[in-house]
Amino acid sequence: MDRLNFTLLIKEKFSQLSPGQKKVATYMVEHLEECAFKTAYQIGKKAEVSETTVIRLSYALGYEGFSDMLLSVQNQILHLNKLDYLNEKKEMTSADENSTFSKIIENEVNILRNLLEPSNIKEIAKAVEALMQADQVLIVGHRVSQIAASWFANTLSSIRGNVVNCSLTGDFYEKFCNLTDKSVVVAFSFPRYAKETLTIAECTKDNDVRLISVTDRLLSPIGRIADIVLTTEENVESGSNSIASVISLLNLVIAGMFEKDQKRIQIYQQKLEKIYSTYEVFIE
Repeated sequence: MDRLNFTLLIKEKFSQLSPGQKKVATYMVEHLEECAFKTAYQIGKKAEVSETTVIRLSYALGYEGFSDMLLSVQNQILHLNKLDYLNEKKEMTSADENSTFSKIIENEVNILRNLLEPSNIKEIAKAVEALMQADQVLIVGHRVSQIAASWFANTLSSIRGNVVNCSLTGDFYEKFCNLTDKSVVVAFSFPRYAKETLTIAECTKDNDVRLISVTDRLLSPIGRIADIVLTTEENVESGSNSIASVISLLNLVIAGMFEKDQKRIQIYQQKLEKIYSTYEVFIE
């Protein structure tokens, strides 16, 4: 099966689908990028059908299962993005070479593409495995790194339990005291590097707790001592790290966990959604 023709496959088999499957198919085609890394439960909720209907759609389209269908969607997104990138690059070349915005945008695209380097993929896979196996995950980030750390803590908490984000009040050591040799600390450190984060990283290593660093380069102060190093390049045009590339990197980690442990994550999210619904946590 040609994995790059997901939308064409939908079009070809649309008339053969059940009413519920048609709702899912329509939603996925209209929100292709949004669906690329979602679970069957999440897609079903958005399309207002059951999780089972989403899974049945994958079989109706001839896929081996939901994961196989999702991989096809992801490959199509990558293919479309590549074509868009080549077209945009061609247009940029003919445009004003001194355009500041064009240079910055093109640099952002290059930063994101570097995430697909084999060395990065290998470290991402190791991080996925470590985060899945950990009994507890402690996340820390100071100053400019705090926003990314908070985002990751919140997102990770939506797919697994025992995730703790250290607050800005400096409560790391009290929370660290509860960790075990099966725990993981995820430390975020981007220029200018906060001394507090390096001290925490050193404490983590001294106590034989596994350390994952999310940083701008392999040999940053925290990168040099971490067990697993997830890196994004510095944006040379602006002189600061690209928050877009950081979030994209973290999204790859989350997607990897979905792929590896989808069933357990779905059960966890269903329990979480029930609590959200019971106590009206969200407006919609």
